[in-house]
Amino acid sequence: MKKVLGLIIVLLLFGCAKKGEVAKESDVILKPYIISQEYREFKLKIKNNKFPYVIVPFGISVESNLIIDENSNMYYYQRASSVGFGNDYHVKSDSIPKFLDLNTKDLIRIPNNCIKEFVDENVMTKERRRQILIIASQKDTIIDQKFLKFLHYLKVPIYVVRRTTQEEDTVLRYKKVNKYYDYQNIKWDKSKIKFPENIKFVKRPTDHLKLTTEY
Repeated sequence: MKKVLGLIIVLLLFGCAKKGEVAKESDVILKPYIISQEYREFKLKIKNNKFPYVIVPFGISVESNLIIDENSNMYYYQRASSVGFGNDYHVKSDSIPKFLDLNTKDLIRIPNNCIKEFVDENVMTKERRRQILIIASQKDTIIDQKFLKFLHYLKVPIYVVRRTTQEEDTVLRYKKVNKYYDYQNIKWDKSKIKFPENIKFVKRPTDHLKLTTEY
């Protein structure tokens, strides 16, 4: 009987310890994630040959992509299946983001309280070579604690955090105001986006919505 009581007490104490650990984990305040600072450190590691090949965060897009807007709202879009970091992603440091032909219907709003479950279901269920996630932020400094904790405990094998591109910002702005979007109507800064040679602009750009995001 004493042994049984002893076992019960040990189990209760173990359970309390676990609860304590969870509570402490939830109370942790993570420091802001500064993309430009992380990028400088990343380039320094490249310069010091700490990486076997160069993958530059800015502007790249893979199969699974998250956008965090200036109000910490989350959006997701998916491209055609890619096999890891192929030729599209082994880019030079001065490369310009490629035109993705995104549209407003491609962006899916994700509730902030289920971002982990969404990524687990839509990224982690893919075959391992496709478990790659790009996280694009409209702000250089991310301070939202929910997102920082998501990032801290992220299980995706390969992920990159970068600033949003001109195209992502443009499409997102049109989606938010529920306006018709056509890339041919936009006054693009072509020093910040690279269009394929086969794309011809047949409409006169009007750019009805003024973007406030700086690049």
